[in-house]
Amino acid sequence: MENSNTENLPFDPGDFSIVPARSFDELSVGEVFRAPSRTLTDAHASAFQTVSCDNHPIHYDVEYAKRYGHEAPVVHGLQVLAFTAPGATLLPHYFGNIFISFLELSCHFLKEVHSGDTLYPSLTITDLNPQGETGVVTTKVTVYNQKSELVLEGQHKYLLKR
Repeated sequence: MENSNTENLPFDPGDFSIVPARSFDELSVGEVFRAPSRTLTDAHASAFQTVSCDNHPIHYDVEYAKRYGHEAPVVHGLQVLAFTAPGATLLPHYFGNIFISFLELSCHFLKEVHSGDTLYPSLTITDLNPQGETGVVTTKVTVYNQKSELVLEGQHKYLLKR
């Protein structure tokens, strides 16, 4: 609950934040930022197929997928990667106005994901590299499924003001 003294102040949308913003130097290696878990449905896969224009039958044709050794159509890898978007977590809210850019990303797809799987994405700060008036934050990204299997692992880098 906020201090009742704020009730007399005019509301300023510029001061509205979900979490208190922090400076680059207030971030710590080892901090973990989790995204909410999400169970994928056929609707998610269809929406991503529409947006990505990836119409390969491995993603929607049950018999095609089975013919090539898959138990079910395979969720688009880039859709799984999208669950590691920093905005799916509170991380960019902690960055506040010090965020400059998303520099790079990499990932390895380790296990197939299917409709009905529940994904658990997280970002862990692994490196903080100050560079004068800016700094680079490196995060390890992971996505686990409901069976505790690591389905995606990778890295993000962000450039921040110091």
